[in-house]
Amino acid sequence: MGDIVQTLAYGSWPSPIDASLAAAHDGHPDFVGFVGDEIWWTEPRPTEGGRRTLVRRRADGTEESVLPAPWNVRSRVMEYGGQPWAGAVGDDGPLVVFVDFADQRLYAYEPARPDKEPRPLTPVSSVGGGLRWVDPRMHLELGEVWCVLEEFTGDGPTDVRRVVAAVPLDGSAAQNQDAVRELTDGQHRFVTGPRISPDGRRAVWLGWDHPRMPWDGTELMVADVGPDGTFRGTRKAAGGPDEAIAQADWSADGTLLYASDRSGWWNLYRDGEAVCTREEEFAGPLWTVGRRWFAPLDSGLIAVVHGRGATALGILDPETGEVVDAAGPWTEYAATLAADGSRVAAVAASPRSAYEVVELDARTGRARVVGAPHDDPVDPAHYPEPQIRTFSGPAGREIHAHIYPPHHPGHVAPGDELPPYVVWAHGGPTGRAPLVLDLQIAYFTSRGIGVAEVNYGGSTGYGREYRNRLREQWGVVDVEDCAAVALALAEEGTADRDRLAVRGGSAGGWTTAASLVSTDVYACGTILYPILDLAGWGTGETHDFESQYLETLVGPLAEVPGRYAERSPTEHADRVTVPFLLLQGLDDVICPPAQCERFLARLEERARRLPHAYIAFEGEGHGFRRADTMVRALESELSLYAQVFGLNPPGVPTLELAK
Repeated sequence: MGDIVQTLAYGSWPSPIDASLAAAHDGHPDFVGFVGDEIWWTEPRPTEGGRRTLVRRRADGTEESVLPAPWNVRSRVMEYGGQPWAGAVGDDGPLVVFVDFADQRLYAYEPARPDKEPRPLTPVSSVGGGLRWVDPRMHLELGEVWCVLEEFTGDGPTDVRRVVAAVPLDGSAAQNQDAVRELTDGQHRFVTGPRISPDGRRAVWLGWDHPRMPWDGTELMVADVGPDGTFRGTRKAAGGPDEAIAQADWSADGTLLYASDRSGWWNLYRDGEAVCTREEEFAGPLWTVGRRWFAPLDSGLIAVVHGRGATALGILDPETGEVVDAAGPWTEYAATLAADGSRVAAVAASPRSAYEVVELDARTGRARVVGAPHDDPVDPAHYPEPQIRTFSGPAGREIHAHIYPPHHPGHVAPGDELPPYVVWAHGGPTGRAPLVLDLQIAYFTSRGIGVAEVNYGGSTGYGREYRNRLREQWGVVDVEDCAAVALALAEEGTADRDRLAVRGGSAGGWTTAASLVSTDVYACGTILYPILDLAGWGTGETHDFESQYLETLVGPLAEVPGRYAERSPTEHADRVTVPFLLLQGLDDVICPPAQCERFLARLEERARRLPHAYIAFEGEGHGFRRADTMVRALESELSLYAQVFGLNPPGVPTLELAK
């Protein structure tokens, strides 16, 4: 006799996926690399203050955290960071160089000598945001690590310079910055770390300048490397203002490889010639320095992460242009690849499994999990069952989305009831929502609340034309696309028209707030660490990397200042007519608390007595990392929906809404 299925109203289903469970599984392994024969990676620790540790997989298959708390392996270059570590095998075993989040110094550590603390390689600067480092590469022959140096020259967020630099491994620069060798001359405001050709004679890196973002246009720079490690004859090899090169590297025979979107799609090129022309993406947006979508193998083949919407891991033959994909259950691969001989390390996930470290044998095509294995914390019958959908938006434009209907193995709703739905707007906005198991989504769907992740116009994964839909249309296209999906779900009888909500963080927080002031689609909204005032954010309230992002997203401020005011939620707080929840980290330098405070002040100034809550978290920056923060945020969000939609979720603290 099977289990009895109970009938309960949507939103009142008891779920084993509580906020603590979802928080404990937030984040994923990242930045994989080989140290000798071992695979290493970074891994989040939400219950340890949100730090990231460095993990190694030993030859016997066991995993070990390399660095104890409070070491936090995370860079702040361009605030979003990037590749924070590098490793090599020296005379005494593994040697690792890493960036510690607390002071942003580079440290060297030998795990075989646990009695010795990590030793600093770089000094501390009291100027502005100090000295920061990212994307290190060992150069043992010269006794150096080559990486990107970000140096603040003043107290302002844009008082900063970036160069490729060489740091001595002997620690001589720890007290004296003059011991750091600068390899480039600051020609570009933004740079990636260098990749050295197999013969050691050439280096390649990427550079770009304001107002372009790296997905708008970058330049591929090449230099000759002298015996003393100096760069000579620096020249541009490819790229420009309308060509975004996302990654560059060298094949085993010294051929230059790079991923460019000159065709409208990020495809792979070898010495300037396309090796696989497809309407697919073989790269993505360079939000963090050191991302890797391809990795050359010793055989001349190339491991690639590619796809349209979702991604796969394949082996590309540059001679024929053929790609053979690895078999396995994974449908999404992160932008981190490493290769050693014929071995490829990657990070992969699926709608039924969280991100885990995967190793592919390029000779056999066999892939297996080798680290951070997915372990079901609850019966997977409670996981959502997503649908990949394409909707029609204004002017018939396509809108891509992932729909997660309410799902519970032991509960259904009354036949005459339609479920509430929450539209999730991803951040970026130049990014996308991957189709992977997310226990925060399951937290809602297992209680009877549907989720619709919308990859609105401007999202990546669908070519440059789709990405460019958001040019000067931010706050318009993203809002329209999210609304179109929400209304389509209601019109087809999937969702309850009167119980629709919208939520998002960062740029998704902007889309959420903009939706609440410009549409009547939603009954409430959850706004996380948002942009709310375009003029303030675009004139000194954010960090250097995105300080001119609005020039393309909204338009040149000097030419269209009225557009900045017209689209800003802060300017139109009186148009908000539904309850909302506002969540913010007090240490956020990307979307600072001042944005939220001005919005709330304007709301109060205009006597808008709306039910709402504002929760600010000490010690949190842009994106929440601490387990206790995530628990409170999730429970507060669910309570908002419960109060607005008339739901009765068991065991959830009531969020007090001010009026």
